[in-house]
Amino acid sequence: MMKATVYKSTGSWYVVQNEEGTVLNARILGKFKMDGLTSTNPIAVGDIVSIEKENELEGSVTITEIDDRRNYITRTSPANKHKHHIIASNIDQSLLFATLKDPKTSQGFMDRFLISSEAYHIPSIIVFNKMDLYKEKEMEKFDEVKSIYEAVGYKVMGMSIEKKQGVEEVKNLLKDKTTLLSGHSGVGKSSFINTIFPELLLKTQDVSGWSGKGLHTTTFAEMFNLPFGGRVIDTPGIRELGLVDIPKQELSHYFPEMRNLINDCQFNNCMHTNEPGCAVKSAVEEGSIHMDRYISYCTILDKIEDKSY
Repeated sequence: MMKATVYKSTGSWYVVQNEEGTVLNARILGKFKMDGLTSTNPIAVGDIVSIEKENELEGSVTITEIDDRRNYITRTSPANKHKHHIIASNIDQSLLFATLKDPKTSQGFMDRFLISSEAYHIPSIIVFNKMDLYKEKEMEKFDEVKSIYEAVGYKVMGMSIEKKQGVEEVKNLLKDKTTLLSGHSGVGKSSFINTIFPELLLKTQDVSGWSGKGLHTTTFAEMFNLPFGGRVIDTPGIRELGLVDIPKQELSHYFPEMRNLINDCQFNNCMHTNEPGCAVKSAVEEGSIHMDRYISYCTILDKIEDKSY
């Protein structure tokens, strides 16, 4: 019985790496029963599994067991809204690539990403790329956004892959950790991956000529070993990350600046919208919670289907 880590899943086959660093093809025998999780994929990238050698196929193994996950991140399954697709597991941190120009990343997108990371207990870093394109207006916006999110406790970095600025600092954050990389199409995630893995260059160039849409049809994440220690998980189709089943009542728990005040509200089921004696609204008025984050909270709250009945 050997342990291995899952690096890639194609749906029926898995690519795993054992403790010696040997890459093997693996498959699962029979059905895995996952307690309490209606997931469309029983095994995810990042899972630590037990493997046994198969006789008939040289270099291929059978996965017999999955270790408990420290954490995992899911999205709604493309095929069935009521099922989840686990994107990856056992993640140390998530890194969101954003830009303020060509294409501009909306604050709503960033907040939804951060909420998902909070819900799955994964620390987040936001990296603004394409700094070389920013004029005075964008630089002011960058400073503002940086101060909003750093006040809440997130790390915010600036980077220009084009000008090789800030790239080393971001690489240092990745060292010896397992990091989930995500971001909209066009923000420079592929370019960043090319920068840290020059040998993967062909792979991302192939797809960059696509219409952008075609690029995101795959739902499978893939993990790569970093040459300087650590691993990154690349996640295609991340824009559908969506908020998985967060009840309206719980949304404020995933805004760290609100979470600290929840017990100070007059009502214990306060939604922080029209109720009297709301500590969150007072904090917004005093400026200790940024208005943009509060607006974001209200917008997302409106979009959550009410399943509390």
